[in-house]
Amino acid sequence: MRKILIVLLSLNSPIGLALEQITLSTTQLYNLGVKMGKLSPIKSIPLMDAPAKVSIPPENDYLVSTSHAGLVNKIYASVGDEVQKGQVLAVIKSPDVLAVQRHHLKSINDLRLAKTEFIRDEKLFKEGVIADRRWIQTKANYQVFKSHFNETQQLLGILGLSKKDISTLEKTHKMTSQLKVVSPITGVVLTRMITVGERVDALSSLFHIANLKQLWLDIRVPQQRINHVHLGDSVVLEGTDTQAKVFLLGKNVDEKNQTVLVRAEVNAGKESIRLGQTLNVKISQTSKYPIFKVPNSALAQYKGQIYLFVRNKQGFEVRGVQVLGREEQETIITGQLKENTEIAIRGAVALKANYLGLGDGE
Repeated sequence: MRKILIVLLSLNSPIGLALEQITLSTTQLYNLGVKMGKLSPIKSIPLMDAPAKVSIPPENDYLVSTSHAGLVNKIYASVGDEVQKGQVLAVIKSPDVLAVQRHHLKSINDLRLAKTEFIRDEKLFKEGVIADRRWIQTKANYQVFKSHFNETQQLLGILGLSKKDISTLEKTHKMTSQLKVVSPITGVVLTRMITVGERVDALSSLFHIANLKQLWLDIRVPQQRINHVHLGDSVVLEGTDTQAKVFLLGKNVDEKNQTVLVRAEVNAGKESIRLGQTLNVKISQTSKYPIFKVPNSALAQYKGQIYLFVRNKQGFEVRGVQVLGREEQETIITGQLKENTEIAIRGAVALKANYLGLGDGE
């Protein structure tokens, strides 16, 4: 497993160090076994590896349940199916559905009678035939029956009846015992909890549906390292094109494992991951200054300072650099460096010895 150290020093300002010169001929360069290479910049600094779990926003996660008890008659959706909002998922036979329809039809008749009395008493009140008290009572009765009608109509909608179904019921008075279970969102069926012929109770969960258009990565970062992570940091899943951006840093520490939640929204490569999947990700931080990744063999150390050897006409410039992080075979650095600058990527120890006048020893 590749080991990565976190950022070691601040990137508030680029490093500036005096330059030294090593004068070497081509023959001397060959004898020292120096190998050349060019600097290639990288976009971000790897901070750390961390475990993560794929999740979704809670508003995109639904458990579909039944409003009334009954017998599962038909199932139209299974695990993995993509469904549209309002699509029928299953049909349940329920005597309670008949009762709601019956109450709605009664509310229509009650409202019709109340409206007739309302129109009649309004006319009589204006003519001064009836007292105020009777007119107030008539208006109140009309409002009660109107509210009851609206209530039973909404209950039919909760049962899964469309506006067209309700209109047909009101016109034909033909009732049905079938309760349609519909999808509340456009999404994917993750779980189906019922089978045909099964009896279910009211409020029983039938399907688990999720909209997977927006995916999150819930990352667990050790609390002692959380200060190195910032909003906007990049998150990548190695070996895939999955990329994300950190948008939330947790405010509490998990007592069980002493980690802090870091949440990132996936903005590329959603196809490479699945909801609920546990994986390892790499958190990286963008630098304001040019940063480079070089082989460990390109660097030399003297009196606590790290050096890089930059090729020029006379030989090499000894240039101090700032180490930002280390991997197993490479080091991330910054300093007074430019892209495509030619450097010694092997033989730094020999160059250092030459620089210090020590021969081939270090």
